[in-house]
Amino acid sequence: MNRSSSLKRLAPFWRWLSWRALFCFLQAADAVADAPFPGPRGEQLDLASRADLWERQPTNFLEKFVRVPRDQVVAFALYTHDAGVLKMTAQLFPLQPGEPREVRLEFKQGRQWREVARAPVVYPGWSAHFRIAPRDNTRDVPYRVRHGDAAMFEGLIRKDPRDKNEIVVASLSCDSNADRGDRREIVEKLLRQNPDLLFFAGDQSYDHREHTAAWLLWGRRFREVLKDRPVVTIPDDHDIGQGNVWGEGGIVADSEAGDSGGYFYPAEYIQMVHRCQTSHLPDPPDPRPVAQNIPVYFTRLRVGGIDFAILADRQFKSGPKGKIPQMGPRPDHIRQAGYDPNAVDLPGLQLLGERQMAFVEAWGQDWSGAVMKVALSQTAFCGAVHLHGDKTNRLLADLDCNG
Repeated sequence: MNRSSSLKRLAPFWRWLSWRALFCFLQAADAVADAPFPGPRGEQLDLASRADLWERQPTNFLEKFVRVPRDQVVAFALYTHDAGVLKMTAQLFPLQPGEPREVRLEFKQGRQWREVARAPVVYPGWSAHFRIAPRDNTRDVPYRVRHGDAAMFEGLIRKDPRDKNEIVVASLSCDSNADRGDRREIVEKLLRQNPDLLFFAGDQSYDHREHTAAWLLWGRRFREVLKDRPVVTIPDDHDIGQGNVWGEGGIVADSEAGDSGGYFYPAEYIQMVHRCQTSHLPDPPDPRPVAQNIPVYFTRLRVGGIDFAILADRQFKSGPKGKIPQMGPRPDHIRQAGYDPNAVDLPGLQLLGERQMAFVEAWGQDWSGAVMKVALSQTAFCGAVHLHGDKTNRLLADLDCNG
């Protein structure tokens, strides 16, 4: 057989191989495109909740956890109601290819359910968002969020408790990933106390690179108490994948420690975290995003005559690294005996930021619909330190606090 005829016989094989190579290349390109946000060092972020997870075998707890029966894909919902506006976020488990990318919100009127709105499912993050106005909050209204024919999450939009003499607020934070079990005992006690408002002050997720899956786990644990009352959730450092956070108006941080100021992981990842955790909060009075188009969430919420300021107490805060004298093993840890607090209270450094301070000043003077005011933040506005880690690391000041 001569060379020419051999090449002719191989031609179909080469054509198949070329098409196969092109297919593999496009498939790889799709996989890269599907990765919503590669980390600064090439890390895989939100891998357990990526749209292509159905093409892989699960390798860890979170990757197994997010693969739920299809009649359970609506994981939970969060809502608030203020000034005639109802806002709600419906959180879904990852959807399979071909499944609807839309959810429906229904209210029960008498004995009938009536659809009041539809919302697209936003990826990455698998969340859907509703804003209904004007909305009367003088009566209880059962609601349900539906996906497809079978998946559903039901709850109750409570009337504003303005006729109560006492308002009960449940405050929680730091849902550790060291324990993957349920939170049944906590939820049962919360249900007995029947709070009018739930406040989760941050670190709903400790899985730095897997916010969506960890957020779903948090919501699945607390869904029985979330479903029937307004909820405030605000993200803290671990929610966005950092050991600490000094947001400094949205700049880029130089490490996961965050002490230079800013956010370490890509802006798209931070945007997703804020979208999932804060979109159901009342509209911000100054909605302009900070640097990198990261959204703000400082706002107010009135419940039963109590006017709550919801603060982003770290989003504008100046990072200590390179801005103050270092008086300990880390820029944020002070161990120098007899240090002068004025040494770290320098001109130009921000805590709440000028825009948020303007909101706080206006909020403090506006008593419409309020008989009492409360500020909600990740960290109290005081300085109280003791040990960090082991008994040998006794701090005199920790700049992670707000005092």
